[in-house]
Amino acid sequence: MKALIVDDESLARRELRRLLTVFASVQVVGEAGNIDEARAAIEALSPDVVFLDIQMPGGTGFDLLEQLDRTPRIIFTTAYDQYAVKAFDVNALDYLLKPVEPERLVTALRKLQAGADTPPDATARDAPLDQLFIRDGPRCWFVPLREVSLFTSEGNYARLFWGSERPLLGRSLAALEAKLDPQRYFRANRSQVVNLDFIETVEAGEGGRLHVQLRGGPEIEISRRQARLFRARAAVS
Repeated sequence: MKALIVDDESLARRELRRLLTVFASVQVVGEAGNIDEARAAIEALSPDVVFLDIQMPGGTGFDLLEQLDRTPRIIFTTAYDQYAVKAFDVNALDYLLKPVEPERLVTALRKLQAGADTPPDATARDAPLDQLFIRDGPRCWFVPLREVSLFTSEGNYARLFWGSERPLLGRSLAALEAKLDPQRYFRANRSQVVNLDFIETVEAGEGGRLHVQLRGGPEIEISRRQARLFRARAAVS
């Protein structure tokens, strides 16, 4: 299991590396002292887990996560316990308060190993995205994209329909669509991409259009051009 340590304090990085040496299954493949170094290291080393400090000069751990398409598992490490609730809101693997206690580190690594059968795909760079880190105002999440029923365009941003949440992603719908799984997501019209798994009913509309009702969501109109593609796809499947 490859681990990356991200912390602006060299002593904190050294101590965590020392604590991790007793775990034969964990290989520390690198360190980073700021978010720019961390982003480069994640892209180059494809770690399975990142021990991520939250408060760092030049940007927080949350800033780093916003810049990544593919996020490895995250264990937050910080001296500021007021970030604990926020860290767990983004469903991080765990949260360690510095100085890190060996017993808490053991607990965090047990959680990591318990989920090792279904790790985020941080190494297959050409594979479709399966999750995104999103920060919308004071709230932030790791969003499993299979649970998103609809993506809508709002200028240079994309709105996600994820259960009862409607977070806004800081990238365009076109840029996001290029990274989605084309077997699961379908461009319904110029401003909406729908998750096919959430379609409940399909009805014919005027002018060759289609009306799609999403499970637990709104009704979507598929444009005439896209309706032809949708019908051809349905016929093939």
